[in-house]
Amino acid sequence: MAGALAGIKVVDLSRVLAGPWASQLLADLGAEVIKIEKPGSGDDTRQWSPPSLPDGRAAYYLCANRGKRSLTVDITQPDGQEIIRRLAADADVVLENYKVGGLKKYGLDYDSLKAINPKLVYCSITGFGQTGPYASYAGYDYIVQGMSGLMSITGPADGEPHKVGVAVSDLFTGLYAANAVQAALIARERTGAGQHIDMALFDCSLAMLANVASNWLVGRTVPPRLGNAHANIVPYQVFSASDGHFILACGNDKQFVDVCRIIGQPQWARDARFVTNPQRVANRLHLVSLLAMAFRHHGRDYWLERLDKAGVPCGPINDVAEAFEDPQTQARGMELTMTDAEGRQVPMVGCPIKLSGTPVEYNLAPPDLGEHTEQILRALGYVDSDIVALRNNGTV
Repeated sequence: MAGALAGIKVVDLSRVLAGPWASQLLADLGAEVIKIEKPGSGDDTRQWSPPSLPDGRAAYYLCANRGKRSLTVDITQPDGQEIIRRLAADADVVLENYKVGGLKKYGLDYDSLKAINPKLVYCSITGFGQTGPYASYAGYDYIVQGMSGLMSITGPADGEPHKVGVAVSDLFTGLYAANAVQAALIARERTGAGQHIDMALFDCSLAMLANVASNWLVGRTVPPRLGNAHANIVPYQVFSASDGHFILACGNDKQFVDVCRIIGQPQWARDARFVTNPQRVANRLHLVSLLAMAFRHHGRDYWLERLDKAGVPCGPINDVAEAFEDPQTQARGMELTMTDAEGRQVPMVGCPIKLSGTPVEYNLAPPDLGEHTEQILRALGYVDSDIVALRNNGTV
């Protein structure tokens, strides 16, 4: 069965992570994605190694580029711009992450391509959006994590602010962008017209502050950095057992009663300072210190077994290897191996979307640079002599 987005054609002018993450998701869902890359070097992440496969493809590049065909085009040359215009003429989506106004000088901005194809959905991804005082600033995930407030709430309470271990501002934006593209495509079904989508890493990172942002808007108290603790729930954090760490996520008063019973201190659940969650939040430091002392008396697995049996949310802290060795990972198809056109094996993380009627299909491994250039150009009407000329002048 065809994928959910079968028949949708995406021209992807983006590189690095936010844009490629969005286009990979669209490809997983069945869209045809043509990845436009600079001749000779391609997407920056092709060089972001080690580690890499034996053939030299960097692991970073591989994580965000399956399901795509690679076309090398120098968009600074008029012949290159013509190739993009031909692609856009019958495309459904153009995705780009150039600086604001960066494509206008090449005639590849939204207004220029809209004149060719009024039904085009054109998604621009930047650090700070198309408007506002920072619109001209370059967007970097690390900087945006800092500016959006995310780093201010990440890391130990008595230490320096920390970034998240992966580039989440890029990834948030990629996911929001893929949602926005699909919303615009649905709207086009009603109106017959495409539109411009303006996505900003900064906006998406602010939005993903979620309850922490709401805490500030409602309470007007600057949220503190709490390390592994939760701003609104206690106890909801990491604790040390005698042989390692585990997570306790006690979400309601009944679960707290069970925790107290399991550790042999049922009276704590009746203590006026701890009876309800708001009281536990107000008396966080005292309660956490009591729990920390109690949990040191036995090992991690001892506590996890008893807490889980009582229905109290808890879990181990796996490293990445342990996470991929977990039987749940295998059962859910979250680790897969693809075979590329050369017969090489490419290990990848699976798509987490499970659709019963139009399931995700993995048809194309991350492509070699320019792997599909001739195929795509011929489909656009270029003949062999044209392609030779384009190669000779460095356009492709």
